[in-house]
Amino acid sequence: MSELFTTPEHVLQGGYHHATLRKLQEPNTSIETHNIMYPVFLLEDENAMQPVLSMPNVYRYGIKNLIPALKELVDKGLKSILIFGIVETLEKDSVGSSADCASNPVIKALPLLRSAFPGLILACDVCLCPYTSHGHCGVLNEQGVIDHAPSVKRIAEVALAYAKAGAHIVAPSDMMDNRIKAIKDALVANKLQNQVSLLSYSCKFASNMYGPFRDTMKSSPMAGDRKCYQLPPGSTGLAARAAARDVAEGADFLMVKPGLPYLDIVRRTKDAYPNHPLFIYQVSGEYAMISRSGEGEMEAILMETLLCMRRAGADCIITYFAPLILDLIKKQ
Repeated sequence: MSELFTTPEHVLQGGYHHATLRKLQEPNTSIETHNIMYPVFLLEDENAMQPVLSMPNVYRYGIKNLIPALKELVDKGLKSILIFGIVETLEKDSVGSSADCASNPVIKALPLLRSAFPGLILACDVCLCPYTSHGHCGVLNEQGVIDHAPSVKRIAEVALAYAKAGAHIVAPSDMMDNRIKAIKDALVANKLQNQVSLLSYSCKFASNMYGPFRDTMKSSPMAGDRKCYQLPPGSTGLAARAAARDVAEGADFLMVKPGLPYLDIVRRTKDAYPNHPLFIYQVSGEYAMISRSGEGEMEAILMETLLCMRRAGADCIITYFAPLILDLIKKQ
């Protein structure tokens, strides 16, 4: 194979192998079902269904309860989900071995979800923090600092495991340098580069708005914080450099996270890379704030927020409000 076709930025087919992904290549400012991705929390216990106390109307599901819940939403037009695995009985260790083991809830659920919903895009968050004993997103050295090379290697291994299990999209959220190239190389080596898309959390900030999510995932660091690998909230140059790095390494899609406070980054990123579909994550803190709005105001505030995200350049919005938004789209 020539060098041209092994260079990551020339691998394009991973970005449009599915009808929903092809729709994301058609920019406008409307809010349609393909512009919404629903984050779901998946538990080991297949029969579980647990409310998330800090996020009204959000649940953690075992696969046997997730499938009926998703069927109702798919019937309303849901096109894509982002899966987060949660382990409670599997052992957590220093390298996150449970992230890609055969008993991992995501690995087990992907074939079942593919069978139940043939047209639904299945994206998988790829990170080590829910599975490590220390709660960080990479492997630590003896000094308790991120050890880059083994971190990138483990992230790529986990992403490949999800791809082989049936994910349409792998989405590394760890923010380790150069993990996009490592994942893309693994997909190419396994002849999956035109079947599995790579969504990079390219501009993920060290925000204070992740609290409800971390409580839900039980993924807070045991010591220290993530400010050394997530972006400083005031930075713009670093966000631009991170997006440029991930584009060069072969990312099919880019992301800005959190959403509303970072719309300037959304606009800058979309202006810089207009040909890359851009995702925006309306994070748990944003969800909690909007949920506290008055009963007659919440829907209007939500739709105004989504419109502003689309106006800023977001092609797909990852949001816990997806069930409500589907109802609002149907009403419109």
